[in-house]
Amino acid sequence: MLTQNSLLRARKRAVLSVAALSMVLLTGCTQSISEGPAAQEAASVAVFSHVHGMSVDPDSGRILLATHEGLFDATADEPQKIGPTIDLMGFATAGKDEYYASGHPSAETGLPDPAGLIRSTDGGSTWEPLSLQGKSDFHALAVTGESVIGFDGTLRVTDDTVTWNTIDAGIQPYHLAGSPLSQVVLATTEQGVHRSEDGGKTWTLPQDAPVLLLTAFASKSVAVGVEPDGAVQLSRDAGRTWQKTGGVVTGQPAAIAATGDDGGQVRIWVATSTGISHSTDDGATFTEKTP
Repeated sequence: MLTQNSLLRARKRAVLSVAALSMVLLTGCTQSISEGPAAQEAASVAVFSHVHGMSVDPDSGRILLATHEGLFDATADEPQKIGPTIDLMGFATAGKDEYYASGHPSAETGLPDPAGLIRSTDGGSTWEPLSLQGKSDFHALAVTGESVIGFDGTLRVTDDTVTWNTIDAGIQPYHLAGSPLSQVVLATTEQGVHRSEDGGKTWTLPQDAPVLLLTAFASKSVAVGVEPDGAVQLSRDAGRTWQKTGGVVTGQPAAIAATGDDGGQVRIWVATSTGISHSTDDGATFTEKTP
């Protein structure tokens, strides 16, 4: 069985090796928390690295990568920078261009380091501080219909984005996943994928829960996950039970996203150290997009 150290080493390998993506991007300096004209004029060629999170808009199909250098739209062959430079360690979407994040802002943003919980309501172009500025760096973050859950060495839950409650669940989450459509949260740990049905306040470990590195919700009931070795699993009961899909992604998994509905086919994206793997057949097979 993998230990917590094994999971942490897997994350470190993903963070360090994802630079091999070597995607060429247009980036620039930021004069404030929003991307200003001066930043656009000073744009220069750079390489992004350290993918920490991923999301795919089910309507537009836009692929978002939360990275060490900020947020990028990776839908096209040449990914585009969105908003200011913030090392987005934790990243979660709530739908309709509303994102939550945490991490380390560049000095130009004017935000304290660490950022605590921040929010964007314009698709990542600008960010506003909400709580725990200068105190918390959430490396795992999830959003449900009524709460935000974060792990900064301590598991915390907020229902109003300002006041946080400490949760003594006896787990050390490596990754958190939620959906704005429900109150279910998934936490990957060395014991397996734990579940919460009340927005992260209480937790259980289902029987035969697999050890997964990353998970994501495709819909209210459908979740996907990837093992440290790249094998993909699928759950159609919101993480109670899991089955291998038969698909395996190439490279060290760094982030995962999925779209679909409760009864239909699921599309899965996995950012790895070698590119972005994409499946349109419930994870049975994957094709890889490389720079």
